[in-house]
Amino acid sequence: MTKYRKYILTGLIVFLALLLLVLQFWRYLNNPWTRDGKVQADIIQVTPRVTGQVVELPIINNQFVKAGELLFQIDPRIYEAALEEAKAEYEEALDTYRAQNKNVLAYEARIRESIANIDLAKSNIGALDAEVARTKAEYDRQRELLPQRATSVRALQAAQAEYESTIEYRAGAEASLVESMATLEQSQAELEQVRAQLGALGADNPGVRAAFALLEQARLNLEYTTVVAPVTGYVTNIDFRYGDQAVANQPALSVVDISTFRIDGFFRETFVRRIAPGDKAFMKLMAYPHLELEGYVESIGWGIARKDGTAGNDLLPMVDPTFDWIRLAQRIPVRIHLTEVPESVKLRVGFTSSVLVMSNSAGTEQDEPVQSQ
Repeated sequence: MTKYRKYILTGLIVFLALLLLVLQFWRYLNNPWTRDGKVQADIIQVTPRVTGQVVELPIINNQFVKAGELLFQIDPRIYEAALEEAKAEYEEALDTYRAQNKNVLAYEARIRESIANIDLAKSNIGALDAEVARTKAEYDRQRELLPQRATSVRALQAAQAEYESTIEYRAGAEASLVESMATLEQSQAELEQVRAQLGALGADNPGVRAAFALLEQARLNLEYTTVVAPVTGYVTNIDFRYGDQAVANQPALSVVDISTFRIDGFFRETFVRRIAPGDKAFMKLMAYPHLELEGYVESIGWGIARKDGTAGNDLLPMVDPTFDWIRLAQRIPVRIHLTEVPESVKLRVGFTSSVLVMSNSAGTEQDEPVQSQ
């Protein structure tokens, strides 16, 4: 028996190895697996909003920064001066608005005065009409009494003088009425002109709004001279140095957002039907082959770019020749949300990984995204 013990032991080891190989092969057949996985993360391009010389650069390439931490400072002196100029223009716009508003109030008062004068002139004309009628009647009576020697020539002359004087007073009242009406029309026209120049009242006034908008823009430009990290992560691809000219709307550096680390696995199209959002996933990075990462399927891509059929010369479709008896399966991207990463693993964008998805394992609790520091 001792003679065959080593053969039995060897056979047992070979059997266990074959069994393990069969189990692994069965796992591979029933659970989609790929070696084409990559570590990805959101990369934020930091772009200055204003142009100016960099006067402060406290960071270095590949440095870890927290959200809100200073990345670089653009010379603020030009924008401080622009802000002061905008403040002065805004105050001038307010003064102009107040002056025009006073003109409006003055013309409104003049219109009220003209209306009062018109009412007074009309009242005077009404009173003078009654006086004219009375003096005319007296004058006519004196003329009738004179032939009868019932009055004197002096009384007739006095009645005539009073009648003529009353007519002159009435003519003067009519002239005053016409003058007041002309003044009213002129004041109303000038009021409309001043109101048109003034525009809307208060904060809605166009001149005030325009000056305020320029003031706010100047304040924003001054704030834009201080560039801070938009997210927590790693600074990369710094494209300038202290003293360089930062140019508005041109990317200066990038920040890798550590809260968005994930793995994109590219599975053959024949495996996609066995993958569903929420399925558990296990990953091994090439950089850390003995450590396993855990996660779950977050989403599955709905399309990939087509190589054949793209436009070539003369806008004709460009199709590559293929062998009819060889059909290569396309690769569909599957995004893996990481839930557990060993502390010793430092994730970096671009790391390659193998990905194993456990089919029909959806429904377990999902954790928050992991962060790598």
